[in-house]
Amino acid sequence: MKKESDGSSRRKTLLTLLSQSDVPLSGTRLGKETGVSRQVVVQDIALLRTAGYPILSTGRGYLLNGTPGCTRVVKVCHTDAQVEDELQTIVDLGGCIVDVSINHRVYGKVSAPLNIKSRRDTHNFKEELASSKSSLLSSATSGYHYHTIRADSEQILDEIEEALRAKGYLADYMDYEM
Repeated sequence: MKKESDGSSRRKTLLTLLSQSDVPLSGTRLGKETGVSRQVVVQDIALLRTAGYPILSTGRGYLLNGTPGCTRVVKVCHTDAQVEDELQTIVDLGGCIVDVSINHRVYGKVSAPLNIKSRRDTHNFKEELASSKSSLLSSATSGYHYHTIRADSEQILDEIEEALRAKGYLADYMDYEM
């Protein structure tokens, strides 16, 4: 464990570590890198978010979500068996699935970060789901759900939408969702 640094320089170090990583970094690992406890890292992350840094919390750790590009939310619907195809369609065309969300009539909006940007990520997601007792978030809304997708250009987002439409995954928005 490194020697504890002052808060300001420690938070700069956290931002550097997060910006250089393509995979989530755990609070424990970040604590070891900066010489503080995991709880201090949690507090530092909260301060960085308050300062406007787009840091995502995932089940595997923290990610900096500041990658430049365009984003779009799409509404999709498909079966559980089609999940991997849907995700691979998006990443194969250059998209990153930032998150998944549902609009549940009782629970309201429920969302979870994904940060899926490659075929390996889609495979790992499917494997984790298969090895757990959990089900897809969309199972609570008959398969309907939303993805925030990030890509380098609006043209790529258009291509992704067209491919999802061609496969029958893209769903129409209802008037109240606009």
